[in-house]
Amino acid sequence: MKVMKFGGTSVGTPARMKEVVKLVTSFNEPVFIVLSAMSGTTNSLVEISNYLYKKNSDGANEVINSLERKYNEHINELYSTEEWRAKTKELISGIFNYLRSFTKELFTSFEEKNIVAQGEIISTNMVANYMHEQGISTTLLSALDFMRTDKNSEPDSSYIKEKLCSILEKNEGSQVYITQGFICRNAYGEIDNLQRGGSDYTASLIGAAINAEEIQIWTDIDGMHNNDPRIVDKTCPVHQLQFEEAAELAYFGAKILHPTCIQPAKFAGIPVRLLNTMDPNAEGTTINNNTEQGKIKAVAAKDNITAIKIKSSRMLLATGFLRKVFEIFESYQTAIDMVCTSEVGVSMSIDNDSHLNEIVDELKKYGTVTVDRDMCIICVVGDLDWSNVGFETLATEAMKNIPVRMISYGGSNYNISFLVKESDKKRALQSLSDTLFGNK
Repeated sequence: MKVMKFGGTSVGTPARMKEVVKLVTSFNEPVFIVLSAMSGTTNSLVEISNYLYKKNSDGANEVINSLERKYNEHINELYSTEEWRAKTKELISGIFNYLRSFTKELFTSFEEKNIVAQGEIISTNMVANYMHEQGISTTLLSALDFMRTDKNSEPDSSYIKEKLCSILEKNEGSQVYITQGFICRNAYGEIDNLQRGGSDYTASLIGAAINAEEIQIWTDIDGMHNNDPRIVDKTCPVHQLQFEEAAELAYFGAKILHPTCIQPAKFAGIPVRLLNTMDPNAEGTTINNNTEQGKIKAVAAKDNITAIKIKSSRMLLATGFLRKVFEIFESYQTAIDMVCTSEVGVSMSIDNDSHLNEIVDELKKYGTVTVDRDMCIICVVGDLDWSNVGFETLATEAMKNIPVRMISYGGSNYNISFLVKESDKKRALQSLSDTLFGNK
């Protein structure tokens, strides 16, 4: 069975929903589809929550009413029979009345998660009802019945596999199985969400649980490109990536995918394909365990980086110096992206500067501290094992006219990173494309 995930833009209008149904029913085998909320819905639900936090019931009701009118228009357009329009409107009306009930209650983060979960519940019910109207054998499964996180807020893979396989066994014979992305229950049975990677994460977890043939992530672009198409001319989709290459690109700026969401697929050895709902025949990008020897695949950039350098003449042979430095970042729950060391200093980059002042004050106990803001990490990704001679020269040749604050290589066989000023980002990305991929 294939698992197919469709994002918010893919189900963003009744017309798009119909295209999704046409696509999933084109397979001559059962499929399992994971849907996000219709585009814009989650933002509206968050807005409702913000009003409720501020005890502004009128503001919340205004957004609720506006959103319900919008959905009633979608329902009129989606269904061709009055029977299914009425059924769906009744169901949607119940959900919006449920949202209104929160205006009379004490509002906490628990209630907010309940509210935000309704977007996926609405979209899956609308698509499932449309499939029923079209005579397609369809089973709607609630993600809240099998998707659960543990006490560390990590997916409980064993529970998910056991519950989901049991549910599928009881519902054999359907052509299409539908569930919600993003939402789950936590270890205490409360409604929660997967946060990182959202619906992509759901699809990957389901694929691993049922040992799927393939996991397909359908978005509105034709796969992961070899550079940022919003900034660089003549980019093109990368046809194949190794799991580690995809994770590096996702972490360092490729927005199409979250770096953690493909981990379950990686561990299960299930290929992931990134495909375009606007152009279903496009090849897209396949992510699997295969490595193309010695090939540079893509470039990505991560903005809003701050570089911190601590210099200490006492660092030489000082046991425990790095441990003390890293413990400061850990105490403020601030992750480090890049690290470079020398005999008398260490430079690090971070993408979260909310505790920068406190971190700098503590670092000053151990040496002289300098800070560079408005920086950008540019990473070159591919099979960059040190035995593949020459790729470093290619990358550094492309950066010869760009001031580089730090270079990091060796922590991964798939990435060489450059820290530059954000103002030099566009020039650096274009130069890398021209040099590495011949985009002149």
